[in-house]
Amino acid sequence: MQTPINYQKLKRAIIKYTVSTISITILCVSIALVYSFYIAKPMYEAETQLLINQKNVNQEVNFYQAIETDLQLINTYTVIIQSPVILQQVIKDLNLNITEEELTNKITVHNVSESKVITIKVRDKSHYQAVQIANSIGKVVKEEVPNLMSIDNINILSLAKYQDTPIPISPNIPLNIAIAITFGIFLGVGIAFLREYFDTSIKNEKELEELLELPIIGVVSSIPEKT
Repeated sequence: MQTPINYQKLKRAIIKYTVSTISITILCVSIALVYSFYIAKPMYEAETQLLINQKNVNQEVNFYQAIETDLQLINTYTVIIQSPVILQQVIKDLNLNITEEELTNKITVHNVSESKVITIKVRDKSHYQAVQIANSIGKVVKEEVPNLMSIDNINILSLAKYQDTPIPISPNIPLNIAIAITFGIFLGVGIAFLREYFDTSIKNEKELEELLELPIIGVVSSIPEKT
């Protein structure tokens, strides 16, 4: 019957397999670096912001009703931005060789908390194309909303800008290295724990004494084979 491993034994196991743990950690970091630099394709992000203005608001309208109306409009615009009407026009304007579904997967739309600002983020392997798509979406939304809702209350607050040396948002090399180090250490310690736990052999008289809970009164020395 196997006895549960105690903390002292676990500590000894960790010290015993320190080299092994370090080697596993280095291997994990190496894999993370190879993945980050040679396998993972860099992704770039561009951002455009739209401002929703509710014009000609009746002063008699309840304040809370006005807020609720604004939220409903923002939710409506969020749906419209990712609708085929907008995406088809963007694909056509930029002559993109992608489907609506592929373009939808590149787009993230969210509302800045407690504001009338809608942020459109576009991720793409090309920084140039990400900026183009983000700005085109803002332009098409501003043009098409009056036709869809018979109101004109959208202003482009900020456009995505081209950068001379764009920094990709992924892969995140420092984060990948940190994850690899953490995983390597846990894996090394786990392997050391398992090796000690399933190793039932007795290495020395001290382990035998701990196992039998009896004092050792003598030790038989090993006798050379020639003797």
